[in-house]
Amino acid sequence: MIRPLLAAALALTLSACATTASHGPEARPFTGAPAASSVISGALSRAATANKHVILVFGYDACHDSRGLAGWFVTPRFQAMMAPRYEIVWIDTGIDHDLNGDLAKRYGVAPITGTPTVVILGPDGQPVNTPADALAWRNAASRSERDIYDYFEKLGGPNG
Repeated sequence: MIRPLLAAALALTLSACATTASHGPEARPFTGAPAASSVISGALSRAATANKHVILVFGYDACHDSRGLAGWFVTPRFQAMMAPRYEIVWIDTGIDHDLNGDLAKRYGVAPITGTPTVVILGPDGQPVNTPADALAWRNAASRSERDIYDYFEKLGGPNG
């Protein structure tokens, strides 16, 4: 009786990540991330001063889509494009997406139904992408490098 329940719970948890194959590098920045609220405040302050955008990435390390997007962000190519344009904040949602729900609500993406969920804020702290667009990243591991790069290059403001 317990095995079928565990299998069902695992299947539901993993369904929050839409894809099962990764086509790029992976990173695990979510578990052990510092308290997100204070990190967001610092990122917004730096972004306002430097005319940058802030990327809030809601995810968790057990999700291959979250790891896949994070993996691209740490490659030299992405770093060269993103560093002058963005501050990035990794927000751990936990496996049940119940961590940092207050932040998801604050930025209009609650409840988190899939990860990663990516909110982009302008230098003024206002969202640049729509909630629907923010939630659409749950297939990040199956997106092409070019698709991901072009998206963030386009929305990253004038500092490139």
